[in-house]
Amino acid sequence: MRPALPILAALLLAPLPAPAEVVGRVGVDWVGNDVVIESIPDPKVAGVTCHVAYFDRSVIDRLRQGNWFEDPSNAAISCRQTGPIVLGDIDRGRDGETVFSESRSLIFKSLRVTRIYDAANQTLIYLTHANEVTEGSAKMAISTVPLYEP
Repeated sequence: MRPALPILAALLLAPLPAPAEVVGRVGVDWVGNDVVIESIPDPKVAGVTCHVAYFDRSVIDRLRQGNWFEDPSNAAISCRQTGPIVLGDIDRGRDGETVFSESRSLIFKSLRVTRIYDAANQTLIYLTHANEVTEGSAKMAISTVPLYEP
């Protein structure tokens, strides 16, 4: 039992992806499908906020399509400086790190926002994409935030 304590402590202390706040919801058809817009502050970069828009299927559409447990992978992202930028302890590797993750199906698919630091161009790159166990999706969008003063 003792060896499990450090692992449990590490999991509890690990940084969690940022929480999102719904700031908009736009109906797109008569069956109740919506485009949802969420505001996501970067938890490790003070002064940067991303807005992610994605499709939210209605119950009627789920019945009609026969797929109860999955939403489309499509998403759009826009990130901006919303205050003085202060870089925290961010991952500076080529793979970046997850800023936000939200389930898009019962088990196998999530919508993610990944931050990548481009040191050569002093820019933060935010990529929104679907993360799937199988058949990864090519649907993605990026947004950049410069780290220099114009």
